[in-house]
Amino acid sequence: MAPETVPIGLHSCAFLTDRNSAVLPEAMVRAPAMKRIQYHRYGGPEVMRLEDFDLAAPAVGEVAVKVRFAAVNPIDWKLRAGLMKIVTGKTFPRGMGMDLSGTVTAIGTGVTRFTVGDAVFGLARFKETGALGQAVLAKESALARKPDAVSFEDAACLGTPGATAWNGLVDRARLTAGQSVFINGCAGAVGEAAVQIARARGARIWGSCSADDLDRARRLGVEQAFDYRTTDLSRIGQRFDVVYDTAATMTTSQGLGLLRKDGVYLDLNPSPGKFIGALFNRRFKPIVCTPRAEILDALALTAQAGNLRLPIAQTVPLSEAIALITALEAGRKLRGKGLVAMD
Repeated sequence: MAPETVPIGLHSCAFLTDRNSAVLPEAMVRAPAMKRIQYHRYGGPEVMRLEDFDLAAPAVGEVAVKVRFAAVNPIDWKLRAGLMKIVTGKTFPRGMGMDLSGTVTAIGTGVTRFTVGDAVFGLARFKETGALGQAVLAKESALARKPDAVSFEDAACLGTPGATAWNGLVDRARLTAGQSVFINGCAGAVGEAAVQIARARGARIWGSCSADDLDRARRLGVEQAFDYRTTDLSRIGQRFDVVYDTAATMTTSQGLGLLRKDGVYLDLNPSPGKFIGALFNRRFKPIVCTPRAEILDALALTAQAGNLRLPIAQTVPLSEAIALITALEAGRKLRGKGLVAMD
């Protein structure tokens, strides 16, 4: 029998029975209001609000999570700006935030991978989001158990960057030991995840990043790291089995030009035209973040073994999250992830 689930943050009642067996309400108790960052229309940073909300009971295949930490990603403000409104629709208010870590508080019918009390990490539902709040609903398939050796802070950073790196290197490129990889943007979140996943799979890694990050890239395992501002990548001579443009700054011709004969170019800036082009060129593969249970479980094992960790540059409380998101959206650079603490 599936565990009973109840709405979180809704009214609850306690009852007394008198000597005549009449049922009398003792009190109508309102659960403490929960807060999240949400917006009531698509737009810029000015539409974000920190407001009270009620979390519905998890539906079939869903899990309710008390959020401990949420990581900020560019997808958060891109969704809020309405760039994906053909998918996200016109229902408001909408919560912000995709990547999270926390503790399971309720499960929906059919959920078998988790029980109440499990420590988890992963992604909120793409259409509804809402990780930048004290509680959120997520699909069972978009969560994994947090390894004991991995902190809640570190686990919150893994979801979108880790799944995106895995989608490209493993799902699409079928990367194997001994192959060579060039990662454009190797010091960004997806780039760092890609470097570590490629290294764990036995690949040789070259890459590009800013001059300030060259030493850090080499410490991660990048054999040859180039300053993207001063290097013409077409002139480096080496050719690769896989080129992954995690910075989304290369042209298709640049990416394809770095490939060996049977190599694969992974493009993290997809468009309808690029998807059509990929039908006619098997070496060109646009990438969209598509998390799955087996990917998140693999990321958990890799992190547990000490082979996957993204640096955290700044942690702020939920009350300061709007200011952090606004600054990052305006171009502020962090040498690591921006993290939001809910407690």
